[in-house]
Amino acid sequence: MRLLIVEDEAGLVSALQVALRREGYAVDQARTVAEARQKLGLNPYDVVLLDITLPDGTGFDLTRAIRGGQVPLADGDPPRILMLTARGRLTDRVTGLDVGADDYLVKPFAIIELSARIRALLRREAREAAAVLVHGPIRLDAARQLAWRGTRELVLTRKEFAVLRYLMNRPAYVVPAEELLEHVWDENADPFTQTVRVTVGTLRRKLTLDGEDPALETVIGRGYRLRELPAGVDGPVEGVPA
Repeated sequence: MRLLIVEDEAGLVSALQVALRREGYAVDQARTVAEARQKLGLNPYDVVLLDITLPDGTGFDLTRAIRGGQVPLADGDPPRILMLTARGRLTDRVTGLDVGADDYLVKPFAIIELSARIRALLRREAREAAAVLVHGPIRLDAARQLAWRGTRELVLTRKEFAVLRYLMNRPAYVVPAEELLEHVWDENADPFTQTVRVTVGTLRRKLTLDGEDPALETVIGRGYRLRELPAGVDGPVEGVPA
């Protein structure tokens, strides 16, 4: 999942990028409203973390413009907006939600709470009712950053986990490599490298060991897809919701 932080406080931006990248998110930054507009037109974002007070405008105005269709978006699909601001007055919170923000978090805040709110917004976007995603024998706990195939825990890198989560939110769909690059990697990723192919390759090998049915397939010329597998093929995972 790809996030955009719109914040002019360099120290906070740096801390947020480190913390959120550790959870497997691709994270870009913008210091001004103008820069945010530019990046929203270039890259598709799942969630925008937005300060209110910015050097060339306000988060309120940017939110109004996004919701009003006045900001060209890379894929035409408006992102979720989570306001992060020191302005904690009731009138500010009400204004933020009224102009179109999906959530509002007052500084200072705990990273653990911010992460939980981002997960809630992403679940809402993907129409998931629970923090645990299930696809046949594969289960993924986004809150605890854990994944299993049947009773076997999958030892995944952060990027492998993020790719699996993205695919599990789109079961049976063929996801192009370009879409994975846009949503799982950030703006520093080189579009001409083989990073997506390599990451999908290592994830495929971890998802399927000897004797197990293949779980992840390449659709030549189109992208990648999780194959349909019977839920009970590998057995249930103890302690993980079915």
